[in-house]
Amino acid sequence: IALTATADAQTRQEIQYHLQLEQAQLFLSSFARPNLHYRVVQKNQAKQQLLALIQNHYREQSGIVYCASRKRVEDITAWLVEQGISALPYHAGLPYAMREQHQQQFLRDDGVVMVATVAFGMGIDKPDVRFVAHVDLPRSPESFYQESGRAGRDGLPALSWLCYGLSDVMQLQFMVTQSALSPDRQQVELNKLQAMLAYCETNTCRHQQ
Repeated sequence: IALTATADAQTRQEIQYHLQLEQAQLFLSSFARPNLHYRVVQKNQAKQQLLALIQNHYREQSGIVYCASRKRVEDITAWLVEQGISALPYHAGLPYAMREQHQQQFLRDDGVVMVATVAFGMGIDKPDVRFVAHVDLPRSPESFYQESGRAGRDGLPALSWLCYGLSDVMQLQFMVTQSALSPDRQQVELNKLQAMLAYCETNTCRHQQ
């Protein structure tokens, strides 16, 4: 048996091929999360935009802020704390004991904002996360959907907020093309990045997208 949360069709085919499960039955459930509201804003002083979001709508409520780098996590955490927000950092560069402490505090206490890289999230099942904010563009729709899906697991209204700029796209494109991935794999990653950009710029329903 092979299990996955948000893999796209191509990834599912690769899993079936490499595990020789082409003849296996496939069970696919809906990705729909009708209690989530998807909002996308263009990046213009992202820290100020994030602070306004929290202060105006989610003060003393739990949330997760995803960042593209460890340095960005540290910077935004310090900024939020300076502004009176109860924020904690989480990334792979922190000592294990500190990561554990921050994770337990986030799960236990109300009103904590976790500022993190994608290192944070596996196994996190806090039901009352009211918002998930991305201050940098995610690499793929699957990553974005999985991270956004950590909001509103109690079924109550929750927000997925994405702040993006074209500089994000250019930086991620550069990282892919300079990576050690094969040309075919690079193209797959670039296609996923273009799908993220299309999501950001669509004028149709983002739930349908």
